[in-house]
Amino acid sequence: MVIRLLFLMLCALAAAPLHAEPRADAWWKHVAVLADDKMEGRLTGTPGYDRAAAYVAGRFRKYGLKPAGTDGYLQPIAFETQVVDAAGSTATLIAKGVETPLAIGAQLLISARGGPRPAATEAPLVFIGYGLHIPEAGHDDFAGVDLKGKIAVFVAGGPQSISGALKSHARAERGKLLEARGAVGFISIDTPKMMEQPWARAVALSTQAGLYFADAALRDVKGVQFAGSFNPAEGERLFAGSGRRFAEIAALADASKPIPGFALGQVLKATVATRLGTAAAANVVGVLEGSDPALKAEHVVLSAHLDGLGIGAPEGGDAIYNGAMDNAAGVASLLEIARGYRKGKVRPRRSILFLAVTAEEKGLLGSRYFARRPSVPKPSLVADINLDMPLPLWPLTSLLALGQEESSLGSDVRAIGVAMGLPVINDPLPDRNSFIRSDQYAFIEQGVPALFPKFGFSRGSAAFDIEKQFRATRYHGPSDDLAQPVNRADAVRFNDFLAALALRVADADQKPRWNTNSFFRRFAKP
Repeated sequence: MVIRLLFLMLCALAAAPLHAEPRADAWWKHVAVLADDKMEGRLTGTPGYDRAAAYVAGRFRKYGLKPAGTDGYLQPIAFETQVVDAAGSTATLIAKGVETPLAIGAQLLISARGGPRPAATEAPLVFIGYGLHIPEAGHDDFAGVDLKGKIAVFVAGGPQSISGALKSHARAERGKLLEARGAVGFISIDTPKMMEQPWARAVALSTQAGLYFADAALRDVKGVQFAGSFNPAEGERLFAGSGRRFAEIAALADASKPIPGFALGQVLKATVATRLGTAAAANVVGVLEGSDPALKAEHVVLSAHLDGLGIGAPEGGDAIYNGAMDNAAGVASLLEIARGYRKGKVRPRRSILFLAVTAEEKGLLGSRYFARRPSVPKPSLVADINLDMPLPLWPLTSLLALGQEESSLGSDVRAIGVAMGLPVINDPLPDRNSFIRSDQYAFIEQGVPALFPKFGFSRGSAAFDIEKQFRATRYHGPSDDLAQPVNRADAVRFNDFLAALALRVADADQKPRWNTNSFFRRFAKP
């Protein structure tokens, strides 16, 4: 224990500005390689992604990590691809015999992700509020609603009284529940205030292929569903036949107030033209073997997604979506933590597994594949600490740790935070769905306690404004590149926090456990 406390003290000293510069440069060099134009945005299934995976595998080897599995550092995955041809697709709203065409793109986007789309759909629309089924918390938008043969419509958000993690989980489960209730599809709509990026950027990204597992047994939704999203600026069209206004619904959602469900009085008639294909990509896996004979067979996972959005619609003449913060920065942190352990000759009691996953941007597919079919024995996975877009864009004065209230990992993160003078704050935007939108959730689904740490930001702060501006202007766009201002010194402090956290978990006598009052405890394996 004394040795580990000393390690923490050294981490804190090394993070001081006087000592941080060489380490900050080393971290930034990884970011610069992975976000270089030569990587072509690291889109899953492309040569650019394969080059990035080869770079990470080479670093893993150099830093002394051992390969896991029969394919060396790579865990290959087969996908099927689907591109929605917007020009060849149509959609019409029908009310009282009157047909109103919808513009694919400007008004309605048809999702290519998650599974195959039906060639033709004609079904009544029914609004189901937030579309959340959480009977344990006394909330069920599905109660008493006949969805058989219908398209469900729901708005973003949820009751303020329910935790962000629980609402996020209910959103993740929604597709399976809709299928079980006989719905033939769904349409989601944000409120204007909840939109993270301009609708035009969503339209630009909609031309990309969606991916789903080639192995149908791994797909969450087994059948064929229509899936779309509606432009909030056009929301009144969707509610025109209901006698209710979208502005009224949006105001209730923005205030996290109860929202009734009701028939929308319209039928959606749509044809969807798609092009199907195949793709392959690999997760990159390396292991720092543990030293304790009784514990080294267990693995603490440090994960980050390696993939990006590739080459897309140009903005300002730039068509490469470099993904510097999303998520070359997170992968660079993985590499620097591994390098730091090697330099410090750190030997954790449990093994620490370094995992750079593919296809996060396509629906957490790489992490879901690994969590369900890991290249180490599945029961050996005891925790996941996930790094995705930590955003070192402002001074590191606090930490977010999504999921901290759900497991014993919360006490670990708070202990390291105290040691490094970094308070752990609550999520200021719980309706953003962050808990299900990155790779830690793939492990949670399999019963593994997980955390998602990030630079902290509070409502009303300068950091909050910077984060909001990044989401609106750079997130999922070509300007998330190497030219943006980045706080490299505090990125090193964040890496030290992560390294110390993983080491504390790996060295503990007991493996992490779900809290007794956590909803997610039900997923724990006996």
